[in-house]
Amino acid sequence: MKYRRLGTTGLRVSVIGVGTWQLGGEWGRRFTQGEVDELLGRARTLGVNLVDTAECYGDHLAEALIGPAIHHHREDWVVATKFGHQFHPEALHQHDRSPVQLRTDHWTPTEVVAQLEGSLRALRTDHVDLYQMHSASDEVFSRHDLWEALNQQVTDGKVHHLGVSLGAGDVEQARRVAEVGASVLQVGYNRLDQSAEQGVLPVALDQDLGVIIREPLANGYLSGKYRPGAWVTARDDWRSGHDPAEAQRKLELVAQIGRTEVPAGVDMAPWAIAWCLRHPAVSCVVAGAKSVQQLESNAAAADLDVVRDDHPQAVPTV
Repeated sequence: MKYRRLGTTGLRVSVIGVGTWQLGGEWGRRFTQGEVDELLGRARTLGVNLVDTAECYGDHLAEALIGPAIHHHREDWVVATKFGHQFHPEALHQHDRSPVQLRTDHWTPTEVVAQLEGSLRALRTDHVDLYQMHSASDEVFSRHDLWEALNQQVTDGKVHHLGVSLGAGDVEQARRVAEVGASVLQVGYNRLDQSAEQGVLPVALDQDLGVIIREPLANGYLSGKYRPGAWVTARDDWRSGHDPAEAQRKLELVAQIGRTEVPAGVDMAPWAIAWCLRHPAVSCVVAGAKSVQQLESNAAAADLDVVRDDHPQAVPTV
């Protein structure tokens, strides 16, 4: 495993992190504590030290699975979680005409501090290393009372660093993170969607912000599992709702990338993760895994050297 500094936080993070949205119950299956113990135990032996989660991944469910799995080795982990929403599990199985929203927004300082307390209980820890605003509007981002409350949590030691998880187009928020006391950005970025290169990533370089990349496999398109004409059809997989024509277009592009860009003998998934790591702004890439085998495939990206002409100088590993 290789490690990079996470901006100005002073944290050294593994270039590959574990994403945990899949643990919240929306990926078509439920995970047992034993499965998560095995998954994160193997991650630790591979040198992975960052786990990224959120309070709304199953109403603290993912956090409640992570907590016991890392409790005895808490000092080995950089724990990143998020705030701003509440997950409503009953929405997954509703059939009436007045659907319950899967997630609702909760941005008042009182609500956010309560979310933090819930996350600390679920994670079985007295602090989170990184607490991230989760997909907020510009109006919410501009709330001084919210950031005052969050910075108080830093003063109290319950949060060590603040971050913002945003969209590739949220450039203005990226420019203002230092103003509110944050120092890390999380953004979607992959070979199929390079829009973060047009704004967020240059801002991160200019301000020396830590950057965590999510969705490196483009929701599975870059996993190497699918071919044109063979996209997800299982009803319990949320990706089955993707527009068929758009899915076919992306899979045809992925097939072309496989022929022309992926080196012979290299699997698509680790190559796609390593592709993200070539950008000089990137500190860490988080990828979800449903099995130890997938986790090991993701971690293998740390050993790949994918040269990109437009970004020939990667951030030095340490």
